[in-house]
Amino acid sequence: MADLEERANVVASGSRQTGAGVGVRRRRAADLADCVRVLSDVHTVDGYPADWPERPAAWLTPDGLLAAWVAEAGGRIAGHVGISRSDPGDVAPGLWSLRTGGRPELTAVIGRLYVAPAARGHGTGARLLASAVVHARALGLHPVLDVLATDTAAVTLYRRLGWALLGSGEQRWASGRTVLIHCFAAPRG
Repeated sequence: MADLEERANVVASGSRQTGAGVGVRRRRAADLADCVRVLSDVHTVDGYPADWPERPAAWLTPDGLLAAWVAEAGGRIAGHVGISRSDPGDVAPGLWSLRTGGRPELTAVIGRLYVAPAARGHGTGARLLASAVVHARALGLHPVLDVLATDTAAVTLYRRLGWALLGSGEQRWASGRTVLIHCFAAPRG
């Protein structure tokens, strides 16, 4: 993880992070249409997001968004991640607060992380995640996230990268569906 964070320091300063033919950079407004196209591919293959948003570009730009990044491979968008301020419906900041004694407002919630099916296996998800972690820490915030319990590939990635499981619980979505989520906190930097 330290190696990824070191490379992501370049990203936090506004430069491009590359490796294995994949580059990570800050997302631009002009990227949103391609981000939605890749998200659609991910949804078809993996079912993420579990509930397809009515306005996918807006879903990728939630209220409280602090920053977002895209991965590029071969000149095409290959993945996405964002960090946001927590909102009252987020479970992970509260669990982090209970564990550390820190205020939930001291967290940044990582979300909207996905990698195009054809771009997997090259560390793209880890690079995107590292960029978000470095930026959150530069803002003085501790990165947290939640993931559907059924998303075993994501859970495996977070554990492999040293993220700490804060707990699990049910979350009620706006659609009325209740889902089981696992909440994680980034390793201490």
